Amino acid sequence: AAAESYASALSEVAVENGTLEQTVSDLEKLEKIFSDEAVAEFFDNPTVPREEKAELIGEIAKSSELQPHVVNFLNVVVDNFRASIVPQIVVEFENVYNSLTGTEVATVTSVVQLESQDLAQIAQHVQKMTGAKNVRLKTQLDPALIAGFTVQYGRDGSNLIDMSVRKQIEEIASEFELPAVPLEV
Repeated sequence: AAAESYASALSEVAVENGTLEQTVSDLEKLEKIFSDEAVAEFFDNPTVPREEKAELIGEIAKSSELQPHVVNFLNVVVDNFRASIVPQIVVEFENVYNSLTGTEVATVTSVVQLESQDLAQIAQHVQKMTGAKNVRLKTQLDPALIAGFTVQYGRDGSNLIDMSVRKQIEEIASEFELPAVPLEV
């Protein structure tokens, strides 16, 4: 509930400023920074002086080129000892962003980083399938796929397009009813 409240308040400011796109980008940067538990622990630690926290927030703001309202938001979160919920706030903000902009988020997993034209084709395909106004792709790497890629989309990520070699091998093995062979990479 707290994460929703923070996300809702931040989205209102971003809409008023006309900076919704940049704000979602800034939050993705914060998500990466706060995915390290040590960062949240530092900010949530009541024995760390506020000046040290402010100094680190300043460094984060400068190195990540955060907008002033995102820096203010981060200060409020830290002052309320809520740094540990930044990842949940980001998820909630993305949900608000997606509903405001008619955006579908899809996660593309591949063995190697895909070229931008390949990602654009995947985004167009997801857009056609979902009827969304916009599609945002998140990418991740997974060598266990052997080759190819997978695309997960839908509000809860329940829809899957699997174009991986691993899936093809599993399908062939099931046709021959062969015992499962662990695939080592």
